[in-house]
Amino acid sequence: MRNTLTRTLTAAPPWSMAVAAMMAIQLSNAMSVTVIGQVGPAGTAWLRMCFGVVFLWVISRPAIRSLRRRDLPALIALGVVTGFMTTFFLAAVERIPLGTAVAIEFLGPLTVAGIMNKRRKALVWPLLAFIGVVLLTEPWHGVIDLAGVGFAVAAGACWGLYNVLTQHVGDRFSGISGLSLTIPIAALATMPVGLPQVLGGSLDWWVLPLAAGIALITPVIAFGLEMLALRRMTHTAFGTLLSIEPAFGVLIGLLVLAQQPTLMQVAGIALVVIAGTAAQQGGKRTPKPVLTTDVPASPAGS
Repeated sequence: MRNTLTRTLTAAPPWSMAVAAMMAIQLSNAMSVTVIGQVGPAGTAWLRMCFGVVFLWVISRPAIRSLRRRDLPALIALGVVTGFMTTFFLAAVERIPLGTAVAIEFLGPLTVAGIMNKRRKALVWPLLAFIGVVLLTEPWHGVIDLAGVGFAVAAGACWGLYNVLTQHVGDRFSGISGLSLTIPIAALATMPVGLPQVLGGSLDWWVLPLAAGIALITPVIAFGLEMLALRRMTHTAFGTLLSIEPAFGVLIGLLVLAQQPTLMQVAGIALVVIAGTAAQQGGKRTPKPVLTTDVPASPAGS
């Protein structure tokens, strides 16, 4: 069954895995709003990382024996960036609508897509996506929550770095093996800000099970799919394909959090979907041979 799943994921178009990951991430972010009310954004992010470690280590042992000294900087950087990307974003979601937060955060990978792009004609898609992001955020209306915007911008900077580092780590380790090494680092990096919020929060009986369920969606499933997608896509194609994510943020915000988009935001959604769909054309990347494969977890007691 394990080999069948691997073959299925390998045969799937890389953009489809990226889209599935985006939907999973936004669903988990919307579900996190309830937990944020109990233990704060940093506490919620830290609990997600901790439970993610448990799930990943049950599925696959960390490939510690295959580590090389030159692998450590990228693994540590990816772990830290992953942890604070989630922490900053949840802090933004606490203050501004989910779709708006995603739209602002998207400027990070959009910048990476522009920098890494080698074809001038392809720049039209990041530009179109940027216009869509502006329409989604509607900066000309209302009072701007500067703290929420600032947290979303910080999350976007982490997101851009995350995409670059994820591809690098994904070339060295398979998806689950790479995650089983980086998510523990993310949990340790965010512990100084997350643990105090958890200890000072309201740990009702349902908080930990809900946080565990969210962690199974993100980081385990969603980040694993992103690693697999990034092994077979260029930075430009992947980064601009992510322009669809603000639309998912608005949609999930509407369905789960009852956050109603305006007509202008609907127009922005249309633009980013067009840009994201067009950007993935010609964005396939031949994956490098993975040097470290997933190792099945040993049976209990072995």
